[in-house]
Amino acid sequence: MTDSLTHTSPFLVAALYHFVSVPHFAGLQAPLQTLCEENGVKGTLLLAHEGINGTIAGPDAGIHAVLAFLRAQPEFSGLEHKESRASKMPFLRMKVKLKKEIVTMGVEDIDPNKVVGTYVAAKDWNALISDPDTIVIDTRNDYETAIGTFRGALDPKTKSFREFPEWVRQNPGLHNKPKVAMYCTGGIRCEKATAFMKAEGFDEVYHLKGGILKYLEEVPQEESLWDGTCFVFDERVSVEHGLKEGEHRLCHACRNPITAEEITSPLYEEGVSCSHCYHMRTEEDRLRYRQRQHQIALAKKRGQRHIGS
Repeated sequence: MTDSLTHTSPFLVAALYHFVSVPHFAGLQAPLQTLCEENGVKGTLLLAHEGINGTIAGPDAGIHAVLAFLRAQPEFSGLEHKESRASKMPFLRMKVKLKKEIVTMGVEDIDPNKVVGTYVAAKDWNALISDPDTIVIDTRNDYETAIGTFRGALDPKTKSFREFPEWVRQNPGLHNKPKVAMYCTGGIRCEKATAFMKAEGFDEVYHLKGGILKYLEEVPQEESLWDGTCFVFDERVSVEHGLKEGEHRLCHACRNPITAEEITSPLYEEGVSCSHCYHMRTEEDRLRYRQRQHQIALAKKRGQRHIGS
């Protein structure tokens, strides 16, 4: 167990997903929402006919209560999750949403329950991606890959996961090597990405089991082939080896992660702009963001949150 999973930080964070047919998924929304609120748990859970996906945070007992409830459902009895810790509550509210897909690729008839790539444990990942017969693909989006990636990996530079299938189809050179190794933050995007690759005629398709998070948890930094930090979809913004909280902050104007150096840029204004988005916004946009930031500051002085409960 890494230092980050000790009780030095008060909030337990659980990232989870499970692909399985759940015909009655809508009926789980209300009891899950109530259970989370009663146990001080916040975050987002997505429910769909194809399963569940999400990240939640709260006191240890609260997280364990939610996980126990989920695993008591026959469809989720085999649910796995990944744990890390946070020094502050990383979410503003609890949302249980009903969706068409638990991770949106937008390609019909892609079912990871039927066809999926070969899972590769974190301890075996280095050998696979170091093999000259392997093409390594990062299935995440550009704002995620910007702060960290595996050495030698191809970056599709997608803005959303919906763009990934077209990127594959526009790159016939991906067939030049016999093996394709794919990875993402926690593993869920690769479930669909590898299923899609198999449908596109790729034979040897592999993906990192548990994603980057499991790799950073289990592989010692001195043996690591990961460079940078890993973007996470909560207020921690990024995590490092051992799943320790990273030093990135989030630009609340464009949602891009920013470094301490970028915060010193004259283009940075908290809640208004950063070097990633300044030239993409108008003065009218920035005026609106300033007004919002002013309301946030006023709420903070009153001991309240402008957004969330």
